[in-house]
Amino acid sequence: MKQILITGDRSGSGKTSITLALAALLSKNHRVQTFKVGMDYIDPSYLSAVSLRPCRNLDSFTLTDDQIREIFQFGCRGADIALVEGVRGLYEGAEALTDNGSTASVAKILDIPVVLVVSAQSITRSAAALVKGFQVFDRDVNIAGVILNNVKGGSHKEKALTAIEHYCDIPVIGAIPRMEEMQLAMRHLGLVPYREGSGRGDFDARISTITKMIGQYVDLERFLNLMTEIVQPPHQKTLFDVTVDRDVTIGVALDEAFNFYYADLFDILHTAGAEYVPFSPVHDRLPDADGYIIGGGYPELFVRELEANDPMREAILEVSRNGTPVYAECGGLMYLTDRMSLKKGWQDAQKEKSYEMCRVFSGETRMPARRVVSYVEGTSGDDSPLGAAAFRGHEFHYSDVVLSSGTRYAYQLSRGIGIHSKLDGAVTNNTLGSYTHLHPVASEGMFRHFVRTCSKKH
Repeated sequence: MKQILITGDRSGSGKTSITLALAALLSKNHRVQTFKVGMDYIDPSYLSAVSLRPCRNLDSFTLTDDQIREIFQFGCRGADIALVEGVRGLYEGAEALTDNGSTASVAKILDIPVVLVVSAQSITRSAAALVKGFQVFDRDVNIAGVILNNVKGGSHKEKALTAIEHYCDIPVIGAIPRMEEMQLAMRHLGLVPYREGSGRGDFDARISTITKMIGQYVDLERFLNLMTEIVQPPHQKTLFDVTVDRDVTIGVALDEAFNFYYADLFDILHTAGAEYVPFSPVHDRLPDADGYIIGGGYPELFVRELEANDPMREAILEVSRNGTPVYAECGGLMYLTDRMSLKKGWQDAQKEKSYEMCRVFSGETRMPARRVVSYVEGTSGDDSPLGAAAFRGHEFHYSDVVLSSGTRYAYQLSRGIGIHSKLDGAVTNNTLGSYTHLHPVASEGMFRHFVRTCSKKH
């Protein structure tokens, strides 16, 4: 099996489009397992779509080194190539003086070679200085090759390529011209999720175009030659290999409005003794289950459909009131408030308007609000359906949830914002709603506790 990591010199370097295209090209003749560095849902949805295998996240702020290796080893089973996409610039992380949370840290943990995507717009020889700086900044990171992006023309390409290969002694395996077709559809929190049905046709067409372009401008054979070989332990067990009786059923909201889930969640639920049943708050009726998970997404784009499904909203309110465990993250939290209020001008709205939601938590969601993207660290109290624990996670949203003054909170944050003044994890009965997104492996104990809370034997 072979492995390689693609990262950028900065955000916006073009690494996501390039990684997607290379994954699509390689998947024609290989079994490609993709990974994404960082806490992110949307890039993995694209990588999963082109590789036809669930992309898995690797984040060194939330996960230990051993957990990263276990996820990597488990994900790679049955694959020929492991292709990892980095996050932001190679060395961007959670702190200024450590590489915690960075792509570089994951590259070192996995001992994986790195291809650096450099946005070469308006630079030629300076590109070599940039690459050289990346090389010497941390010599434990193996930068094996470069792909130039946003190249203007023949002389531009030749100058930058010649300078990098001369001064940095690594190959430039591709030089991609600046083209509008290389851009993917964006939204207020990043790329448009693949699962949104309205965008799939456009996404597939655009990926096809990008793949043809990358195939033309990147030397795939040289890219394959930069990969290092790894030997998978034949029978080494991971945390995903626990065998238990699955006597708990958990309904998981999964549709165009709610689709922010890490692939590991479903494996962790299985090892904890739960089967999951997907359901759509937009289209379905609530299935009978021992507990429910409502993840993040873009419910604000489907408020009319969510409001129109009265039976779903009433059923969620009823199961929450009767003590059935419900865990909601971000978009799920927004859905559980009394209403969602969209300001004038938001999504071209002519006036401010409110839409009725599930009324589990007394208060409302307001859109838009300040954009929040940050790591989270805190502790959970024992009144949470996920139990008492210390945790690390992530929050990213463009909304403001304002709850009544009598709301109880299970999370106390030492890092991050939460719902209100470093308080997060609103609790009522056996329902918890938070802005914090948890990685299911990093917070494995909390998800196991949730399954136990859902158990009819509990």
